[in-house]
Amino acid sequence: MSDDFSARSADTAAEGAEGPDLDRARDGDDAAFTRLVEPLRRELHAHCYRMLGSTHDADDALQDALLRAWRGLARFEGRSSLRSWLYTVATRTCLDTVERRGKRALPVDLGPSSDRAVVGDAPLGDIAWLGPYPDAGLGDGRLSPDARYEQREAVELAFVAALQHLPGNQRAALLLFEVLGFSAAEIATMMDTSTTSVNSALARARRIVAEKVPSRTQQQTLRDIGDARLREIAVGYSAALERGDADGLVALLTEDVTWSMPPLAHWYRGLDAVTDFAVRVPLTGCGSWRHLPTSANGQSAVGFYLWDDDAGAHLGWSITVLTLRGARIAEITSFIGRDHFPLFGLPASLP
Repeated sequence: MSDDFSARSADTAAEGAEGPDLDRARDGDDAAFTRLVEPLRRELHAHCYRMLGSTHDADDALQDALLRAWRGLARFEGRSSLRSWLYTVATRTCLDTVERRGKRALPVDLGPSSDRAVVGDAPLGDIAWLGPYPDAGLGDGRLSPDARYEQREAVELAFVAALQHLPGNQRAALLLFEVLGFSAAEIATMMDTSTTSVNSALARARRIVAEKVPSRTQQQTLRDIGDARLREIAVGYSAALERGDADGLVALLTEDVTWSMPPLAHWYRGLDAVTDFAVRVPLTGCGSWRHLPTSANGQSAVGFYLWDDDAGAHLGWSITVLTLRGARIAEITSFIGRDHFPLFGLPASLP
């Protein structure tokens, strides 16, 4: 992540701790408190998602953090910016959640890939699954185009998935330093530890993340291929699924493509395995598909709908996030579940 982005984010997002709204909020004016925190709500939510790997958990954590901040506002002495103090409260809230719930996973974390399609694969309900993030509006209105670009880079699927392999303190230190631009000394105060401990946590976190995150981000790839080509790829993938067109689908994929579908445990790697799965399950075994384009984790995504006889409509099935390498699809991650659709502002069903 860029140090320039960290500085820009801190400069543009920080709100002055002085002023009548702070005084009113300390006196119990909840409308004044809302005005203080509203400009920071979106970036705080993204921080909670990076920490927790779930939009639903991020919703709960942010709500809890703001309630804690509201109740503890009298203790805010203005020695740091309000933004720094709110990040302290949000980070500690997320660390409490991490301690209770542990990390979130993708199917690739659970075991080796399957060589052939597993028909009738059953969801695993006892796994805390990583979820997609609706990035529409991330950094809207207050950040430069480059800063918005880097905010999306910091919610990319590979990066958030890699964070889940870190203990909570390392996760928090890396995000606060690399993404948000706080100094090691500031982080030590925020996390109630020593600067030495923060630097040690950062060193370990960087090693693990570097092993798991591609050197080239999706934002760099998307910039290179351009919006028009990106739309062509997403539309081509969606149309091939709707038509049952195996050749059209395969033409869009890399040789080492992967396809995973949380909460299903089985996943597939390589063109042969992915093609076998695609032909036997979504292309011929599921029925009629419809789709709507969207964006998730700073990446191209598609909301897929599957025909349901009882409902007499296509019901929301998955938010599928596409990870590209060049102009081909290298990873397909289909987050199955109707509960994802409201988060993306997508309808529950299509005709």
